[in-house]
Parts: sequence; C-alpha cells; structure tokens
Amino acid sequence: MASPRKLHILEDEELDDPILSVVNAVDVFLVIIAILFIIVMENPLNPFNQDDVVVVKNPGKENMEMIIKEGEKMEKYKTTGKIGEGEGMKAGVTYQMKDGSFVYVPEKGEKK
Repeated sequence: MASPRKLHILEDEELDDPILSVVNAVDVFLVIIAILFIIVMENPLNPFNQDDVVVVKNPGKENMEMIIKEGEKMEKYKTTGKIGEGEGMKAGVTYQMKDGSFVYVPEKGEKK
C-alpha cells in the first residue's frame, strides 16, 4: 500500500478548478466564431466582397431567382414563368460551337 504522501502527489488540484471549464468553453466559442467568419468571407454575396457576382437559384424551375451583385449594389429578380416578357428588340444572334463555347454576332447597324 502506498503511503499517504505519495497519494497526495498523484492528486491534481488543477483538475477540480472550475475556471478551467470556463476557459475551455471560451476556446470552443473562439473556434466556432473563426469558422463562421471564414464561411461568411467565402460567400460570394458577402458585403465585404467588391466583386461582381450573379447567383441563379433553382435554375430552370418556376421559382427561379437571379441575384445580381455589382459592387455594393444588389438586385433580385424573380421569374414569372412567361417566356419573352418585357420590351426590347433583337440585338443579334448567338451560335453554339462544337466545343460548347458561344459566339455572339451583332445585327448590322447595331452600335457597339
């Protein structure tokens, strides 16, 4: 059997300190905040990003939406389900090439 002095050495008084659990909780929250910050910064629509971005939600469906962000300005468009709605004029013709790329050919007399 071990002497009482040796048993006292084996006991760690720091394990019973309640402030350590608070410090560990603070560390966990700091990691969570860092992860959330990284997620916000990677989002293309974040307010700190000055890039121009177009996001299409539910493409090809009735509830399709387009979000266009140009600098700090953001516009949101929803589809009505109707084809060719709105006013405009023919601006040219687009051809799809064999490699999948598109070529736009403007109409004659169209200003560039």
